[in-house]
Amino acid sequence: MNKNSDKQKQYDIAYLRMAKEWGKLSYCKRKHVGALIVKDKMIISDGYNGTPTGFENVCEDEEGNTKWYVLHAEANAILKVASSTQSCHGATLYITLSPCKQCSKLIHQAGIKRLVYNEEYKDNSGVKFLEKAGVSISYIKDLE
Repeated sequence: MNKNSDKQKQYDIAYLRMAKEWGKLSYCKRKHVGALIVKDKMIISDGYNGTPTGFENVCEDEEGNTKWYVLHAEANAILKVASSTQSCHGATLYITLSPCKQCSKLIHQAGIKRLVYNEEYKDNSGVKFLEKAGVSISYIKDLE
């Protein structure tokens, strides 16, 4: 590794740690997922998994299944950018859990060019799609 990639890895780990902290704000019981969108060394958005604005903060039904309308962390972060004057074009998404198929389409369409994640989702189709779309992918398991 050269000096620049060492420094980038330090930043990647720091942003993933922040995303992990952000995920702790989620009301969901099954998973706490956090996301940060970084562009030009600035955090332009954040998100965690949860229900849409105005809904009760209960993510699971009586059987413990996630309600269909719960938003994923990366979707929340992208939607925040969409309602601002910022743009995700060329940004990096830091997320604690690799994206699902549906969210990977949003990531690509938003113009995000780099994905850094900490845990693997049970289905890696979303990551494969993003690789095919030309998004740079980094999986950092150890946050030490």
